[in-house]
Amino acid sequence: MTSPLLQVRDLSVSFASRKGQTAIIETLSFHVDEGETLCIVGESGSGKTVALMSMLGLLDPRSARVEGEALFKGRNMLQASERELQRIRGREIALISQDPMTALTPVHTIGWQIVEQIRTHTGLSRRAAEARALELLGEVGIARPRMVAEQYPHQLSGGMRQRVVIAMALSCNPSLLIADEPTTALDVTVQAQVLDLLRRLRRDFGSSIVLITHDMGVVAEMADRVLVMYGGRVVEEGQTEAIFSDPWHPYTWGLLDSIPPLDGPRPERLFSIPGSPPQPDRRPAGCIFRPRCRAALPECNLAPPRQRGADRNALCFLDEGERPVARSAARRSEEQPA
Repeated sequence: MTSPLLQVRDLSVSFASRKGQTAIIETLSFHVDEGETLCIVGESGSGKTVALMSMLGLLDPRSARVEGEALFKGRNMLQASERELQRIRGREIALISQDPMTALTPVHTIGWQIVEQIRTHTGLSRRAAEARALELLGEVGIARPRMVAEQYPHQLSGGMRQRVVIAMALSCNPSLLIADEPTTALDVTVQAQVLDLLRRLRRDFGSSIVLITHDMGVVAEMADRVLVMYGGRVVEEGQTEAIFSDPWHPYTWGLLDSIPPLDGPRPERLFSIPGSPPQPDRRPAGCIFRPRCRAALPECNLAPPRQRGADRNALCFLDEGERPVARSAARRSEEQPA
């Protein structure tokens, strides 16, 4: 059996605050196999982006404390020097940032930025790098690559900037692509094109993808496996089909119940999970989701066990026989008028 491309073990991240160190991520563990697409899903504030930024060494070490292991091809990136990380970032692991405007330098042209990325990691001549940059812009669906290469980021639309960021990420054929909300603020047509580009990267180069999102529709379309995060913890993990057909954790129920149905009668209003995710320094004792849970039990004041199955787990007290009953009861209570 081959080792995973990326193996994260007991990753914990905390930041300095007035009250001392405040935990953001707590003992996070997951893996990504070669050629696999893993979707990390959860509301804003769940810790999705922080977890990946810490692994890449992109958090300020003066305020962030990172513990655990992040083994990429067997090398612990949390112990790597800045020079080693610079060699890995961009070449072996590429990042598509959530905000393409801040990911691009405003004082340089698009072409200059892509060429510098290519030359830094591949050693190509400037002429060869410029030709490759134009080729990449064409591959991401930009109609006039030469004209766009001469423009600055502020001259492009949000969708065009996102395509440029994707072109830069693809420039070195990375083994692992981390895409942080790559379809945010894009219209439906451009969103479909971006997702198609990610599928092509995986198909043509065998790259693995970690896709950070809160859009369960994107998850259903792209993921092999799903990691559901809440409050800095993994509350459920499993194969995509299993997660959608038989979710174990009440938080996953809420995410799925908020999706408009594709068939059958349409509800008068979509379900929304009551309340808000907890502040990092105000997390409840026991189950972190308990204050918002539709199926909370008295024992949820205690730390829940991790229920496990075949390549499946969830952090919850509900066992196999209790889940369908609890979910049905929760749905009936939601339909009751207040």
